[in-house]
Amino acid sequence: MTWRRFGGDRGQAFPIYAVVVAGLLFAALAYFTIGKAAIVRSNAQGAADAAALAAAREGRDSLLPGIDLATLSPEDWEQVLLGNRFDHSAGACAAAQDFAAMNDATTATCSRSGTRFSVRSMTNGTVGDSVVPGTSGRRGEADATAEIVPRCRVKPGESGSGGGSVPTPGPSEPPKAPGPIKFSCDKGVVVDYDPARPRAWPSLAAALFDIRLID
Repeated sequence: MTWRRFGGDRGQAFPIYAVVVAGLLFAALAYFTIGKAAIVRSNAQGAADAAALAAAREGRDSLLPGIDLATLSPEDWEQVLLGNRFDHSAGACAAAQDFAAMNDATTATCSRSGTRFSVRSMTNGTVGDSVVPGTSGRRGEADATAEIVPRCRVKPGESGSGGGSVPTPGPSEPPKAPGPIKFSCDKGVVVDYDPARPRAWPSLAAALFDIRLID
């Protein structure tokens, strides 16, 4: 009788063990899915950050057509530093798409407001099959905004490089070459621009502006 009772108890306990094991297996799969979803979400955020920075960089490096840096007055330079002379049609969102693709993602949206560029990215990879309802096949999505921020101002007292700031020569005098201009920047840095030895705008822009992600 004792042996039969023991065998009966084992038979009754087995379903309980099966339920517990199944529950633990489900929990493990659920944690795995949550972890994978977090990775996909992190990938989306990385792609969005890279795309927004690329869009802002492209916007910063493109001035409006027809601008001749050698002829700009100090007032004109102040407008440049305020971001009012950027050519925002020069492919910022195309650059964002390219950088998103480098991170295995696409740009769902890309927009500009002043000197801010906002991007929403979506990963090409998905969470995959999942035991958690509503997560199977989902892609990661994230938003990011980057801003072009001036770090310099025209140094006070500069005559500037523009034609309006250079004395007009007399009838018998040869025209005077535009003069150099100096910019006073953060941390005491001084940036020079000499029209006689011009530098490419992207190189100068990198010295005059910061690009940073914002919340």
